[in-house]
Amino acid sequence: MYSLIKRPLITEKNSWLAEQGVYVFEVDKKAEKTEIKKAVEKFFSVKVASVRTAVCRGRSKKTRLGVSQAPKWKKAWVRLEAGQKIGLFEGA
Repeated sequence: MYSLIKRPLITEKNSWLAEQGVYVFEVDKKAEKTEIKKAVEKFFSVKVASVRTAVCRGRSKKTRLGVSQAPKWKKAWVRLEAGQKIGLFEGA
């Protein structure tokens, strides 16, 4: 279950979203919304209100041998219930 969440995505935009109660994670490509919800609730001991997902395409890179493509990956926006926080994003 813990292997569903690969890593948190910490960017300037995602830091702003964290203040609103939305946290962004890179997840396994085959993970479903219900599985992501259960994993976040169990791992961080919080209540999840909703989960949104998107499959992001890998970027193309031109090399001397031709064009190579990074693999696709999936990210999930997890909205928590009011008053809930994840300490990982708060610096705790």
